[in-house]
Amino acid sequence: MLNSLYIENIAVIEKSNIDLYQGLNIITGETGAGKSIVIDAINAIMGQRTSKDIIRNGSDSATVFATFSEVNDTVVQKLEENGYSLDDGELVISRTLTLSGKNNCRINGKPCTVSFLRELGVNLINIHGQHESYELFSEDTHIKYIDNLANDSYLIIEYQTAYKEYKKLQKELRAFETDESQREQRIDILSYQVDEIEQACIEVGEKEALQEERRILMNCEKITSSLYKSKSYIEGNNSKGALDFVDDALTSLQKSANLNPQYEELSNRLSELFYELQDINNEISNAIDESEANPYRLEEIDERLDLLNKLSRKYGSTEEEILEFYSKARAELEKLLKYDDNHNELIEKCKIAKQKAQTLADKLSDIRSKTARNFEKKVKAEMTFLDMPNVNLVVSHGTVELTDNGQDRMELLISANLGEEPKPVAKIASGGELSRMMLAIKTVLASSDVIDTLIFDEVDTGVSGSAAQKVGLKLKEVSKSRQVLCVTHQAQIAALADSHFLIAKNVKDGRTYTSITLLNYDQRVRELARIIDGVNVTETALAHAEKLMDYKVD
Repeated sequence: MLNSLYIENIAVIEKSNIDLYQGLNIITGETGAGKSIVIDAINAIMGQRTSKDIIRNGSDSATVFATFSEVNDTVVQKLEENGYSLDDGELVISRTLTLSGKNNCRINGKPCTVSFLRELGVNLINIHGQHESYELFSEDTHIKYIDNLANDSYLIIEYQTAYKEYKKLQKELRAFETDESQREQRIDILSYQVDEIEQACIEVGEKEALQEERRILMNCEKITSSLYKSKSYIEGNNSKGALDFVDDALTSLQKSANLNPQYEELSNRLSELFYELQDINNEISNAIDESEANPYRLEEIDERLDLLNKLSRKYGSTEEEILEFYSKARAELEKLLKYDDNHNELIEKCKIAKQKAQTLADKLSDIRSKTARNFEKKVKAEMTFLDMPNVNLVVSHGTVELTDNGQDRMELLISANLGEEPKPVAKIASGGELSRMMLAIKTVLASSDVIDTLIFDEVDTGVSGSAAQKVGLKLKEVSKSRQVLCVTHQAQIAALADSHFLIAKNVKDGRTYTSITLLNYDQRVRELARIIDGVNVTETALAHAEKLMDYKVD
């Protein structure tokens, strides 16, 4: 439910806060006072496209805050899926518009996108304005009405999943059934690619290992020279080396140890060092033998790297990517080589998928057909109540090829007068008939709609007298299970309000300001009298207004 709406710097509204209530909320005011601005503000909160032109003159930005409570499970789920949560069961949405065209949208203080606001908004509020009546001209809308009443979304989702699988297999089958020459050409290409990669015997990581080995081989001469120099320092070159000096030192230290045992540990340590130095010298000798350049190995590495680079340019920058390409190419090649088996298998899969989709489409059609009869009966009853006693409503039901919405083509046909054949709504319905028909449909669908707040913007267009009163009674009925907000020019409708708001325009210091006021009983009587009589309110109008206010709805 929409609890409150704060509007700042939108059109002629500088600052205004509206507390809305359960039941029937009515908004009235003179033409041009700014009633439509409230609807524009709500549309902004719902993520609808909004022009920066609605920003009040002299301001850089405009802001709307809306507070909701007791939101439905669909909204809660969408919030949770996108990382948002309710704050003590309350949902606060804000949107700031700037002259630069930027939007700042927030949900309970956290930033969000306009597109997510739009996704959330359609599950929070349903707005029916004058132009929404013209959605009755669209057959796509007609079938949605039937589905809403049938509450068959679970079956539609199941059907759409089956239909997508069928279309996917159908696309695969078409691609598979290319002409023979294309298939042979593809086999030749894939065979060459698979063979080329197979013969290369690629191993993951080998390129890096080869590059490291190549670097070592390229520096082989420098490495060998350094090893020889190290060996000469240890062994000596035409003179004593490190080994000789350590050996002499060890001989002298052993003599000291023989004379005094306290030097025995030093002698042992030096002895270990001597043998360690000998081992190091032997390992250096082995390293010198192994480091002798092998000109053939360097050539082998260069050839192998050239091959790997060539394959990288064709099939992928890394060994992993090349092998992945190989795996896919081989799988495709095997499918093409087993054309007949795979073709027959794919035909069978496609056939089974189509049968499944068709079965679900038939089931959906059956539900829609039964629901259409119920829809006709209920909507006709509502329209009869709304002063259209001779109306005849028929849901024309035909079938088409399978689509993502099933196989049904449904269109609302209407006849407002006795003896006339029902025809498409767009051809015969007047503005008043459209408004009442839409209200009748909304009333019928209210029980199956999870949306908590319904807004009717001048739904009384084209109706007056008893028909207007019937429209009001119907809005009152709907408001028993939903919060209803209605902008109206009809006193009969306004008199039924649970909460009545007046939008008034005032001029101060050369600027226009709009105020929104919740009316008490006396103020409501005077506003109803103004609607009835115009600017110059008479006692008769006041008495009539009071009589309307005292009308009791069962």
